[in-house]
Amino acid sequence: MTDRGGALTALEQLAVVLAGFGAGILTSSVGIASLLSFPVLLAVGIPPVVANVSNTLGLILGGVGGVVGYREELREEPALTRRIVILTGIAGAVGAALLLALPESVFVAIVPWLILGTCVLVGVQPRLSRWLAERRGGGQRTTLTPTTTVFVFLTGVYGGYFGAGAGVLMVATLALGLDVAFRIVSAIRTTSVLAANAVAGLIFLAVAEVDWLAAALLAVGSIGGGYVGARVARRMPATLLRILIVVAGVVAAVLLWTDTV
Repeated sequence: MTDRGGALTALEQLAVVLAGFGAGILTSSVGIASLLSFPVLLAVGIPPVVANVSNTLGLILGGVGGVVGYREELREEPALTRRIVILTGIAGAVGAALLLALPESVFVAIVPWLILGTCVLVGVQPRLSRWLAERRGGGQRTTLTPTTTVFVFLTGVYGGYFGAGAGVLMVATLALGLDVAFRIVSAIRTTSVLAANAVAGLIFLAVAEVDWLAAALLAVGSIGGGYVGARVARRMPATLLRILIVVAGVVAAVLLWTDTV
């Protein structure tokens, strides 16, 4: 436990649980979970790096709930899912190492612009994908190309390092690099972010300072929220879900930008 000058009050504990539930829903739907839960941890007095580490650990169960909710979609592309999970798991370890080795300001400064750029990609993805299909003469892409592999890996690195908006980045990468249904993209996105967080979490357990109470409270809330978010998102029309992802991403970028200026 970190020294905050006192334990969390009952009201603060409730706030963290509710933040975990909301973050779990966002994990499985629009992919900006940390933009809800991370500020709450800061607000109750947890130092930024410890909050980031505790947040990553606390939201792992939210990802598990999301994967359970998306289990039908994940069965449709098992080989692709396994490949992406392994790739992002390795990348998550790299991101965790960067968090422990580099000043947080180095990476966070570019994150808002990165998220805004990917929001544009998510928004124009249907037209861009059609244009790309016409140029390559059609065909269905259900395996990772070298370019898509690189961007999946980089997104996994970001997920292990900080994670806010990592789901939006992964949606843009997978939607542009693959020809699979958007609901399957959402399912793989949730699973890949879970992989990055889980590996990063193992590293944090070994070498980083953790606020165990905050992590546990987030976990309690997030597992139910992750399942609910997946069940809701899988029933949304792809266009509506895409719009919500873009809106959420823009909000995330603005919030991060105001914190860094």
